[in-house]
Amino acid sequence: MDLSNLRPAEGSKHSDAFRRGRGHGSGNGKTAGKGHKGQKARSGAPRIGFEGGQMPLYRRLPKRGFKNINTAEIITVNVSRLEAFDNGATVDVDALLEKGIISNPKDGVKILGNGELTKKLNVKANAFSASAKEKIEALGGTTEVV
Repeated sequence: MDLSNLRPAEGSKHSDAFRRGRGHGSGNGKTAGKGHKGQKARSGAPRIGFEGGQMPLYRRLPKRGFKNINTAEIITVNVSRLEAFDNGATVDVDALLEKGIISNPKDGVKILGNGELTKKLNVKANAFSASAKEKIEALGGTTEVV
């Protein structure tokens, strides 16, 4: 179960495509789903988040830092994880997905030099650390920036 699979319980959601205020026979006449009187029954009800003039929660809480929406999210893979491949294999993003080493490549994959590598591999990735490149090429493998 993850966030992309969440959905409301069966029968808990109702269609919003019916016409309100069209008489008692329609099942939604008279007050048209707005109850009796009160601020929310009137036209011009307050916006979402309005707390009757009290300082709203989103303004009471401190704002800290800065979230750059343009940041690239790079997935990192250590060379020790590449031991899962056969000698002489070509390792690319698709091969990493197939082996289950990564689950979502997002904006790219970077190979890091943590751990040991004992196999000659042809690795294609978006970026390599200097130590990872050194370890792969020391065994006769190749590194290619895609």
